[in-house]
Amino acid sequence: MQRSTRGAETMKIQVLFLFLLSLFCKAISQPILYSIREELAKDSLVGNLAKDLGLSVQELSARKLRVSAEDYFSVSAESGDLLVSGRIDREKICGRKSECSLEFESVTENPMNIFHVIVAIQDINDNAPQFPAKGIELEICESALPGVKFPLDSAQDEDVEGNSLKIYAISPNQHFSLSTKESPDGSKYPELLLEKPLDREHQRSHRLILAAIDGGDPPLSSTTQIRIKVTDANDNAPVFSQDIYKVSLQENIPWGTSVLQVMATDQDEGVNAEITYAFLNIPASTNLIFSLNPTTGEITTNGTLDFEERSRYLLGVEAKDGGVHTAHCNVQIEIVDENDNAPEVTLMSFSNQIPEDSDLGTVIALIKIADKDSGQNGLVTCYIQEEVPFKLESTTKNYYKLVIDRSLNREYISEYNITITATDRGKPSLSSRTSITLHITDVNDNAPVFHQSSYVVHLAENNPPGASIAQVSASDPDFGPNGQVSYSILASDLEPSALFSYVSVSAHSGVVFAQRAFDHEQLRSFQLTLQARDQGSPALSANVSLRVMVDDRNDNAPKVLYPSLEPDGSALFDMVPRTAEPGYFVTKVVAVDADSGHNAWLSYHVLQASDPGLFSLGLRTGEVRTVRALGDREAARQRLVVAVRDGGQPPLSATATLHLIFADSLQEVLPDLSDDPLPSDPQTELQFYLVVALALVSVLFLLAVILAIALRLRHSPSPAAWGCFQPRLSSKSAPGVLPNYNEGTLPYSYNVCVASQSAKTEFNFLNVSAEVAPIQDLLCDDPSMVVCASNEDLKFSYGPSDSSHQAPPNTDWRFSQAQRPGTSGSQNGDETGTWPNNQFDTEMLQAMILASASEAADGSSTLGGGAGTMGLSARYGPQFTLQHVPDYRQNVYIPGSNATLTNAAGKRDGKTPAGGNGNKKKSGKKEKK
Repeated sequence: MQRSTRGAETMKIQVLFLFLLSLFCKAISQPILYSIREELAKDSLVGNLAKDLGLSVQELSARKLRVSAEDYFSVSAESGDLLVSGRIDREKICGRKSECSLEFESVTENPMNIFHVIVAIQDINDNAPQFPAKGIELEICESALPGVKFPLDSAQDEDVEGNSLKIYAISPNQHFSLSTKESPDGSKYPELLLEKPLDREHQRSHRLILAAIDGGDPPLSSTTQIRIKVTDANDNAPVFSQDIYKVSLQENIPWGTSVLQVMATDQDEGVNAEITYAFLNIPASTNLIFSLNPTTGEITTNGTLDFEERSRYLLGVEAKDGGVHTAHCNVQIEIVDENDNAPEVTLMSFSNQIPEDSDLGTVIALIKIADKDSGQNGLVTCYIQEEVPFKLESTTKNYYKLVIDRSLNREYISEYNITITATDRGKPSLSSRTSITLHITDVNDNAPVFHQSSYVVHLAENNPPGASIAQVSASDPDFGPNGQVSYSILASDLEPSALFSYVSVSAHSGVVFAQRAFDHEQLRSFQLTLQARDQGSPALSANVSLRVMVDDRNDNAPKVLYPSLEPDGSALFDMVPRTAEPGYFVTKVVAVDADSGHNAWLSYHVLQASDPGLFSLGLRTGEVRTVRALGDREAARQRLVVAVRDGGQPPLSATATLHLIFADSLQEVLPDLSDDPLPSDPQTELQFYLVVALALVSVLFLLAVILAIALRLRHSPSPAAWGCFQPRLSSKSAPGVLPNYNEGTLPYSYNVCVASQSAKTEFNFLNVSAEVAPIQDLLCDDPSMVVCASNEDLKFSYGPSDSSHQAPPNTDWRFSQAQRPGTSGSQNGDETGTWPNNQFDTEMLQAMILASASEAADGSSTLGGGAGTMGLSARYGPQFTLQHVPDYRQNVYIPGSNATLTNAAGKRDGKTPAGGNGNKKKSGKKEKK
């Protein structure tokens, strides 16, 4: 009872020590310690693991608390309690070890953490001592003297410490006593002591009851029977050379290797001295590993020694002579560890899909490393062989975390094959490898990139609607929708409302289509801003500019500006002095082309001529000059048909007809107007007769009006009635343009005086210059004149036909050489086909028209619109300004240069020719009025 009480106190002290040790371990953040008894029922509470880990009940579901020793323990998901889930047999787990504990890990996720847990297993007295045999047979010689000891088979108790075997007891008798002995390994065995000599003749055998009692509370026990046979005398028992034999063996030594040899001697002779050896009281498993030669006492290996299974063996050997005497010894075998186990790599948790924008330090996998060897052979180092953006971090014992060490880029590497190598420190070292594959998932971190920084395309005008203009292309290295690019028009310099009626873009291919036919003359170029946008979330985009140049085609024929027909269909004529010398500048054909470049490069060619050898035509300038002087017998009226061709392929052309009259004055021309050598069409003659008829009716009406006025005046003596004949009246009171001037009338002021008795009507043409003409030049001198009016009023008046009363013609109305159409009259155009530098350009044409308009506005215009106007005043009078002429400077192509004409005015010399020209008169029936 004292021993039982002492064992209970010892167990309480151990439990208290474990409890205090667990508190101390918590304080220093060491593994969590629990202590339980073995053989607890299933679902028995071990402790509140969640509370000890500092986790609340609400966090349990999210943190996913679990333990690795699932065969023995489990964690309650509701309370976080650590519960017993399987049978815990201390003897099965730890064997004969004095201290027994289960070590395992608890794992939490979100974030992932690992905690080391140790559960100490307390022994209970659940195993009674057991004898290996049902009975013990002894033979004792009768000659044995008192005090002889006889070792007996020991009982085995699987419990440890206080619950293990404590004492042996024997049934009361007069010959024997019993003592308990302790072997070097701490086990106890009984020893029978002869107290009183035996007498075979008195009693041949003895039967005793041997009891083995443990230290539990209550104690457990078992018994066996000792059968003693008293034999004849054998005075000496065998004796071993040493009581304990010790030896060390390397594990994995070959079978049949000699361990050691025990030796016992007997001083007897004969049969009593013949000794045999045998194992004494060893487990059957040990008997399978070692073998003992019964004659020699040599112990050899009979199986594989594995340090990881068992590190020490204690063998009992008995030596028996030929009689009944025996001796016992112990053989202690230590197994030396060898590095025969490679480390084991186990993935406790693993995620193989990693977003490329994951933060540094993100845990990818939890790795457990284990090695069954001990010492240096069991120390393991873990590392990654490849150069990858990941690293291993050691957490707790034999645990590593695989974390992100550098930023990831799926577009650079989308997959990693990682080999994790675990190597121990044995000699030679052993290692094991585990390969894992990590897939980097895409995020939308790349915007589309156009293959060009900008696009410039050329498109010929008059394209068919729906034609492809260009194709833009952008690439996105992202994957899936993040890399799918669509195209759209973001902005344009076109009107927003009309943009999509001009162009469209394919969202998938980036092809830009024309929605309509383009006209180079209306739209030279336009610019689009295109956007490439991926399908990511959020979407990324990039912009690029596309400039579309609409190239010109030769789709516009040249347009002749001069000469041209009047709105009534009549044609103008140019007058050339009869004294004109060879090279005299006659006139200039003015034409423009709405096209550009070569398509607007005009050339002039003679199609028809009344006298082909009389005039020359500038190929590029369109200037008409005399080649020779006019002969006396040659016709005074000449007709020249000019073709104007552009430089396109195929070329387009237009024609112009020039009417040229050789005369020194307009009065010389008028009588010959009816004698037109040029062919006239019936329509023109019909108009002429209509005009004559209208004139006759007008004359008769005027005669009637004049007669009525004369009769009125005859009855009225007042001088006011003759006011129209006063000196203050004139056909034009001041310089300027006729207020009622319009197209279709001559652009100058004139008076018509008609003799009352003359059959021939004469015209008096007056030159209105910047200085107002004398009043007497503007009036009819004959007092018998009936009516005097300007062209603003009645157009005609009757009076004497005496030529002496008519003012002489003014010769200043002729063209000056500096005022002729085109360039300066002192410079001849280049006839070789090369583009002239200062001849026949649109800038000069506009300057010429501006000069004509200025002259008309200043009142200096004469017949034909004044010098240098080429008779254009009939069409382009003071109301005609530069805005009536299209600006074709940008269309003029200069060979050998990519430039166009500028606004610089061309040079003009002011040289005046010997004779004047430029007197223009409308041809047709109006000329005969």
